[in-house]
Amino acid sequence: MPRAAASANVRAMNYRHAFHAGNFADVLKHAVLARILDHLRRKDAAFRVIDSHAGVGLYDLASDEALRTGEWQGGIGRLTGIDLPPPLDAFLAPYRDVLERVNGGRDILVYPGSPMIATTMGRLQDRFVFNELHPEDSRQLAAQFATDRRVRVTAEDGWITVRSQLPPQERRGLTIIDPPFEEAGEFDRIARALGEADKRFQTGTVLAWYPIKHRADVGAFHYAVENSGIRRVLRIEQWVRTPGGEGPLAGAGMLVVNPPWKLAEEAAAAMPHLTERLAAGPGAGGRVDWLVGE
Repeated sequence: MPRAAASANVRAMNYRHAFHAGNFADVLKHAVLARILDHLRRKDAAFRVIDSHAGVGLYDLASDEALRTGEWQGGIGRLTGIDLPPPLDAFLAPYRDVLERVNGGRDILVYPGSPMIATTMGRLQDRFVFNELHPEDSRQLAAQFATDRRVRVTAEDGWITVRSQLPPQERRGLTIIDPPFEEAGEFDRIARALGEADKRFQTGTVLAWYPIKHRADVGAFHYAVENSGIRRVLRIEQWVRTPGGEGPLAGAGMLVVNPPWKLAEEAAAAMPHLTERLAAGPGAGGRVDWLVGE
């Protein structure tokens, strides 16, 4: 491996999602993920989920990492055990169902990452490829799904996964691109990966997550995608206070290529209510719009 690539991989392996599991960004990302999966399973035909940066799959909210930051209390902790407005309740229904199934009730003791959400909502005929480069996290991920014959766990550079696993034989499915954003150039890599996925798997959906820290970086990323030739790109963003400056993450977003029917409408109806409940300071807000149309 070239020295530069090896160095990049070492930097990327510092990130551990256990510190952030269940925070506000996870809530929106996983609610959207669950709605996409709910759409896919309405047809009997099998689908495949490919997750390029999968993490460990399941997180203990009583772990040292989770307790050290307490981020989940400002995320999923604000949405449990309460009645929600109808638009938000409907939008979160598949996601909350997974949370209850994984926890065996309404109390949230463990938090499911994307792999656990996908397999919980998946059926016997569906297939899953979860990739995680971090050695320890990859071992935990493999152990988590060791008895699930639907699942294959890999431990390669996630950007290779987007190329190597597409198109799947099912011709239906979802590719999840959720890098750690610990090294420079991640926005450029996502833009290239979206183009690669769209070219290789035009009948599939792609979900790409990104943080909102510096508006100029996000704007340049959006511009690159707008001019890439990809069509039908839905943008979903939320910020719990005005983004920018130092401190914890204030905002995050997703681009969804080829989203399921009505996802834009459902997310837009839920966003004001979700923002109200997750706001952590002045300037909280969100948007749901088409970055690129048909």
